[in-house]
Amino acid sequence: MDKNNLITSNIYNNEINIQNLIYLVRNQQVMMDSDLAMLYHVETSALNRAVKRNIIRFPKKFCFQLTKEEYDFLICQIGISKNNDGKDGRGGRRKLPYVFTEQGIAMLSSVLRSDIAILVSIHIMESFVEMRKYMADSTSINNRMNTMELRQVNDKKETVERIDNVNKRLDIIDERIDKVFNYISSHEESEQKVFFDGQIYDAFSKIAELINKADAELILIDNYVNIETLNLLAKKKPNVSVTIYTLNNNMLSNTDVKNFNAQYPQLDIKYTKKFHDRFLIVDNSYGYHIGASIKDVGKKCFGINLIQEMDIIKDILQRL
Repeated sequence: MDKNNLITSNIYNNEINIQNLIYLVRNQQVMMDSDLAMLYHVETSALNRAVKRNIIRFPKKFCFQLTKEEYDFLICQIGISKNNDGKDGRGGRRKLPYVFTEQGIAMLSSVLRSDIAILVSIHIMESFVEMRKYMADSTSINNRMNTMELRQVNDKKETVERIDNVNKRLDIIDERIDKVFNYISSHEESEQKVFFDGQIYDAFSKIAELINKADAELILIDNYVNIETLNLLAKKKPNVSVTIYTLNNNMLSNTDVKNFNAQYPQLDIKYTKKFHDRFLIVDNSYGYHIGASIKDVGKKCFGINLIQEMDIIKDILQRL
């Protein structure tokens, strides 16, 4: 297993818990430079030098230096150890650390320009999303609990009746919200999507979303596929079969395919020279024209277009 795949495996297996490295400072979710350097496999000083060389890309809402009070507070909250010489347990630093917001971390992957930085940034973005969901759910639960505690002061019977009414209204609201989201999910977007270089998380999220739409079968036409392509296809639903049509360029080994099928069956590789562009066909019903190999999405500007004409999709399938 190469270094990039080892890092991806460690993160998915919770050997590196990114959510434990996200802190709340100035009402923002941030990560410390030393933790990011550890994840990116670079020195903290090298990471900060790269930021300084590209300082125009890192406004204060992307990256800022902690005050002594903020750093001392973090030491108390998360147990950063200090040695007698004044160095802390995160690399022996003497200067106050810099922290990066979600936007700053996304920018870091384009500045560091490494495959490791790209892969790790994707996992970090996913962790930020999960943290936001957790905080939102916690706030909602706390609000409901506070409401219930206040109403317990009133007469017991009246309190029960009011709680029942509130719950009924909440159920109605939840039902309406579900209808809205069901409508959105059942109506495919017709406009094209364009992603610019550096929009790595947005681009990968969009491709993963399209892959996850399939209920039975995915067909990917892409002349250049590798292990990163399989990492995206792993986002499919269970029991969805995948067929890749590509050039016989040996970028994927038989072992790669075998390992993928051991966990996410069923993947087949077929070879063709009939196509120049990239296409993703979902359940033989609708498809997308993709302007870049999905292993490279976000590295350069590219577009994704929904193919709305069923006859075009049938023509593509016939040529396979």
